[in-house]
Amino acid sequence: MRTPDPTRLEIFKNLFHSVAEEMGAALRRVAFSPNIKERRDYSCAVFDSAGQVLAMGDHMPVHLGSMPASVAAAIRALSLAPGDVALLNDPYAGGTHLPDLTMVMPVYLPRDRRPAFYVANRAHHADVGGSQAGSMGLAREIYQEGLRIPPVKIYQRGRLVRDVLSMILGNVRTPEERRGDLAAQIAACRIGERRLREIVAKYGRREVFAYARHLLEYSARMMAGVLRTIPDGTYRAEDFLDDDGIEPRPLRIAVTIRIRGGRAVVDFTGSAPQCAGSVNAVRAITESAVFYVFRCLLDEQVPATAGLMRPIRVVAPEGSIVAARPPAAVAGGNVETSQRTVDVLLRALARAVPARIPAASQGTMNNLTLGGSDPRRGGAPFAYYETIAGGMGARPGKDGISGIHTHMTNSLNSPIEVLEHAYPVRVRRYVLRRGSGGAGRWRGGDGLVREIELLDETQVGLLSDRRRFGPYGLAGGRPGKPGRNLLIVGGRRRLLAGKCGFYAPVGAILRIETPGGGGWGKPVKK
Repeated sequence: MRTPDPTRLEIFKNLFHSVAEEMGAALRRVAFSPNIKERRDYSCAVFDSAGQVLAMGDHMPVHLGSMPASVAAAIRALSLAPGDVALLNDPYAGGTHLPDLTMVMPVYLPRDRRPAFYVANRAHHADVGGSQAGSMGLAREIYQEGLRIPPVKIYQRGRLVRDVLSMILGNVRTPEERRGDLAAQIAACRIGERRLREIVAKYGRREVFAYARHLLEYSARMMAGVLRTIPDGTYRAEDFLDDDGIEPRPLRIAVTIRIRGGRAVVDFTGSAPQCAGSVNAVRAITESAVFYVFRCLLDEQVPATAGLMRPIRVVAPEGSIVAARPPAAVAGGNVETSQRTVDVLLRALARAVPARIPAASQGTMNNLTLGGSDPRRGGAPFAYYETIAGGMGARPGKDGISGIHTHMTNSLNSPIEVLEHAYPVRVRRYVLRRGSGGAGRWRGGDGLVREIELLDETQVGLLSDRRRFGPYGLAGGRPGKPGRNLLIVGGRRRLLAGKCGFYAPVGAILRIETPGGGGWGKPVKK
């Protein structure tokens, strides 16, 4: 079958996508933690027999673009038989940061000796050990950040490997919650396996495999076609992270994008060396940001397969902040450096196709972790993690959106009712931060103000950025306001660093003001 039928191509695109989406729905329903069930901090995808992604759920870009590295690591490290499920989180073996636990399952068809497909999912667990509750605190080495899991089998021939599970549960603060979330991930894998077998049973392996190849080739052609609409040339940009939480100096991320004849080279030479703190990104994160940004140039109907990256080459110098080496700490690379990498890529592309690129969005995930013991539940330990929305950058012809998660995160804020029910906290205020969006012909979206009162002594961790450098505007638009973190104790306010960890007393109020988005176009005088 050399020339694909367009109708059948669309059918198979949606069939594979529906598998990833159903996996995600199952994972969300079965999960224990609010972080997965309510905030939807997970992602699912379907891969071919070579580990090339065929379909992604409409989940989290930072997970999805980097998940192929985890699948490749599992395939290299393990011989996966029917009924096996691999588990890993090691950022230096295909992972992103330690709280993101990835499961990879081979899908065998009857009488086959090799997998026909792989299904995978990744979920952010609210705690995987380490020196700080939530496993996202300040650190100088990855060993301080939590339990590091190379590719191992958590299921073998359909049976749970109890030693592996016991090792994990013995190193986390909330073992029952972790047990429940891991079970949800396994259930999602099994759903994916079942649906793929059903698709092959209905359409036949020859047609299914042929259209899997066609989808990869079609995506590659579509990306090459979009790259041809960008004028050939070299486009450069830079931006800065505030700091790494250990040393006060800004950290440069630089990119040079070379476009020529339907191909692109994305070169991060000139970016800062890997740093002492935890904002180092592994190469998989940087490739994920590139995948996301260039995918945004396409029509949303184009299938999100591995083919999209065939016309694009990424250069990320080893030992830099965008391709760190072990044992660098990396918790913030996944959440903060990924966002700044997107900002830099978009800024460079704005020089090539200015009418298609928005101003900078908030550029941070405003990561918050809380941990301690819950007096309402007999002193049982708890660990909580969330990201907080902010302002979206304005676009040519439209204002930015206020109070929304943007770019590499696609999660939600925890509902107040769930947060107060599950943890010893009270949400005092949750409103838009009016006027924080940058001025322009089209205004940037506003950030949020979230105030949380702590009802017991609590270990607090903040991992945030854009507290010094506001999100940039474009075409004469003004930058959005930087964010701000405050601790209020006994009515007295104390300004907090963007990246910090501390114990807060009973009754303390944590106030987080998130950045607004940049404006687009010169403000119109009235």
